[in-house]
Amino acid sequence: MSASELADRVAEVLATDSEAFNERAREEAQALKSAVRDGTFDNTEAIVGMELELYAVDEQTDALQRVPRQLLELIGFEKELGLHNAEMQTSPQPLNTHGLAAQRNELKASLMPAQQRVRNEGIRLVSDGMWTVPPAGETAETYLCDCVEQSGVRIGTNMSDSVRYHTMANTDYPSAFEIDAPHVSLQAETVMPESLITSIQPHYQIPHAPDLPEYFSYALRIAAPLLALGVNSPFFPPDLYDDAPDPEIVAGANMENRIGVFESVLNPPDGDSTPPKVCFPPDFDTVEDAIDDIVADDTIVPVDLPSGTRFDDDFVHLRHKHGSYWRWVRPVFEGATRSAANARIEFRPLAAQPTVDDAIGFAAVFAGLMESLPRLEHPIQSLDWETAKQNFYTAARNGLRAKIEWITADGATTTSTEEIYGELFEHAREGLEQRGLSAEEAHGYIRPLRERVDRRLTPARWKHDYVRRRVEENVPLAEAIWGMQATYIRHQEGNLLEGSFVDWFE
Repeated sequence: MSASELADRVAEVLATDSEAFNERAREEAQALKSAVRDGTFDNTEAIVGMELELYAVDEQTDALQRVPRQLLELIGFEKELGLHNAEMQTSPQPLNTHGLAAQRNELKASLMPAQQRVRNEGIRLVSDGMWTVPPAGETAETYLCDCVEQSGVRIGTNMSDSVRYHTMANTDYPSAFEIDAPHVSLQAETVMPESLITSIQPHYQIPHAPDLPEYFSYALRIAAPLLALGVNSPFFPPDLYDDAPDPEIVAGANMENRIGVFESVLNPPDGDSTPPKVCFPPDFDTVEDAIDDIVADDTIVPVDLPSGTRFDDDFVHLRHKHGSYWRWVRPVFEGATRSAANARIEFRPLAAQPTVDDAIGFAAVFAGLMESLPRLEHPIQSLDWETAKQNFYTAARNGLRAKIEWITADGATTTSTEEIYGELFEHAREGLEQRGLSAEEAHGYIRPLRERVDRRLTPARWKHDYVRRRVEENVPLAEAIWGMQATYIRHQEGNLLEGSFVDWFE
């Protein structure tokens, strides 16, 4: 699509009557509430799924690489924000022995031929929380900030040709388009800086949709310990750092910068009264409250949408609103057919992981906890929401070294890492076994994450230790970060599809 064609389509979207759009969404929400209460969105069993994002690098230099659109379509991956991004989704499967195995096998079955095909073009797909080596001959700042104006419309030069992404840079919603992190400050004119980060997003479909608030409250309270376990983005591309001593930059690094990047790019700047869209979500008393929260959320890109043939096209405007309902944990209501209609929880705090088995491990642990905690009426649900929120951001800063407040099964309050994860893994195992997995199968999914706790070693801590040691040896920060990145990619090349992160050290 040419720049002029893209600008024309963006202008068409900007001309949408936003109030009429929002009124349609409100009307659809009432019908959705009735359908949820009538049992249309119930499932006979829990269902799991996952989204996996990757970025592309030059196979020889590890520099970020734009992926030709035709090649992306050829390997069956979806476009994401940046030209370097690729995304795949697994097919929803029942939470049982075969369903989890199918999730793992589908990821591997898609990634193996994809890697082989892009390698013919000198490209490698990387599963990682944040890229740090910009394209050859460019800086990260210019790559992220480059844009042009066409007929009064700002167009990000290195963004996918999705009208939605470009429209977000031209609406009245006051996204800051900035990165505000320790020793990093960047101002752009589009959402492109968000393309620094990549994630995995496990999904869990609720068996009985009206029970969503209970499951959701547990998901909020396990968000911090799971985030702390999965941190994987402590460093930015070196040219984004302010002029400060290298040891000071290393010492001040967050373990998971992905959280701050997503929030500072897409939310309004400090001092603006507009509510943030990327945030830790509230508890809900009823499933209707969850639907109302989506309806009340600011719509960045309203679109006049025609009716379609899907079942959930009956609430197509509400579904569209949901596309920019960027909570770290969020409820979703959709289904292509009436029989496939579902209410699910998308768990969004996790960065992309070093291997497929690490990613599936998180999906299994999350699903196992969603099975066991509500059934046990675990007292962690009574943890104050403000404390759960504070835990979340502390986990982003410090990873497994965070002091997370937890309530144990016997009602005691603790910040002990051993107690917290001992309970989490035990309850995850119980939940998986409740769905028919053997103890050995459940342990197999949990093991890669349990060993992170035993070793006190996350991907972010491994990266941080590598860079810290090099800087202590008087290696310049840029060289230390790029050396870490090369080592990460070489390790992953050997076991993205087989083994786990902790196998790097055995």
